[in-house]
Amino acid sequence: MVMILIGSALLILWGTAHMFPTSSVIKGYGETSEDNRNIIRMEWINEGLTLIFLGVLMILVTLFGDIHSTVNLLVGLCVITMLIAMSVLSLFTGFKIKMLPFKLCPFIFSTSAILIGIGTFLS
Repeated sequence: MVMILIGSALLILWGTAHMFPTSSVIKGYGETSEDNRNIIRMEWINEGLTLIFLGVLMILVTLFGDIHSTVNLLVGLCVITMLIAMSVLSLFTGFKIKMLPFKLCPFIFSTSAILIGIGTFLS
């Protein structure tokens, strides 16, 4: 259970941290159309909210459900699958960006997936 909580807390922290630089990121693109700024804002916030949701979902299922139930195992599997998909996407896109936070995403997503996997399937 502790591994699930650590992996989930990492997601919540990274998702929350993801939200703060949104304005700076948009400004970093220079002159763009209002539509493009809104798309960047939407996608940036969307990733932060997704990470927070995945972390909160795992914490709630873990704390208020039976850790060995089918539901817990399925939710864990779905969250791990999503994190792996996000990690692969980040590896092929964000990892090419020179800014360190973008390079950290694949490692943070993978670490969370591993911790949640250990807690879900090996406890």
